[in-house]
Amino acid sequence: MPRPMIRNLPAQTAQRRYEIAEHILRDNIVGGQLPLGLVLLEGPIADILQTSRAPVQRALLRLEADGLVHRFQGRGFLVGPQDAGLTPNRTDIKSFGLVIAQHADEALQSRSSWARIYNTVERDVAGCVVFGQYRIIEIELANHFKVSRTVVRDVLSRLQERGLVRKNQSSHWIAGPLTAQTIKDHFTLRRMLEPAALKAGAAAVDRERLTELFTRLAGLEASQPVDHLEKLEELQEQMIDICVLTTANEKTRELIRNNLLPVNAAERLLRHLGLPDDPTAITEMRLIVELLMRGAVDAAAAMLETHLDASMKRMIAQMKIVAIIPGPSVTADYLTHVE
Repeated sequence: MPRPMIRNLPAQTAQRRYEIAEHILRDNIVGGQLPLGLVLLEGPIADILQTSRAPVQRALLRLEADGLVHRFQGRGFLVGPQDAGLTPNRTDIKSFGLVIAQHADEALQSRSSWARIYNTVERDVAGCVVFGQYRIIEIELANHFKVSRTVVRDVLSRLQERGLVRKNQSSHWIAGPLTAQTIKDHFTLRRMLEPAALKAGAAAVDRERLTELFTRLAGLEASQPVDHLEKLEELQEQMIDICVLTTANEKTRELIRNNLLPVNAAERLLRHLGLPDDPTAITEMRLIVELLMRGAVDAAAAMLETHLDASMKRMIAQMKIVAIIPGPSVTADYLTHVE
């Protein structure tokens, strides 16, 4: 896979991240590195630029206003003008090797240094909160990763935005505990947001990806449960991405993603502990996808509500099992268990 090419160009004045992302994409579109009809998605571009999705989304909107990209009946934007009759090209953008000016690369790196440790910190935190409440000590976190306190605060602020940590009355950073009640709270929000998002974005669903997901789910239903469960997390993410996150409301998409973070982290941990999943989740997802394929949008949304209710009950049942399992003997050195 081609790596992004860094060009050594004269430095420019300080820019916001969305402006940097916009200039990089604009230069690659005008220069022909990104072909007409290529589907541009926020996530893969954010990965390449090592930034969050928000600046990429804003950059794409600015490019749309200039006619360099346009929306279509699917997720993302197509490179090229609206009336060009372009066929969507879903080749992974990472295979094209974006050309990135040296000053832009340096600006992105300096602004997103928190991103290089964020996933590890998120995983460490998520791995212990089922077992109780933990304090995160800033200076120990900084020493652990050999980064500045500023970077640490950026990481903790983003974890706070996503509901994974909070500050207590003493201004200490606290993670957990993840309890049955917090799970209920997250699923209550899911039930409010996700069926409504499915309805709002139904017309923009990528029919090809929807059909592929249905075929895969239907095939797994006929296989052994062990085959279901190994792929359950990936399938859940695909179902949400294809069926729910097609709504044009970026704020709703952001709320859904952030609310899912602690839920997915808890499910991942419970799975890691060896607790069994329920293969009926595959059937529930297959029914959601099938109803959406048939144009029964209201029925698909109702089935999604049923799936969320069942998922919540399954997860709470697993939490009861965890209550009798000893906590982890080793955690990251910047995490301190609070009795």
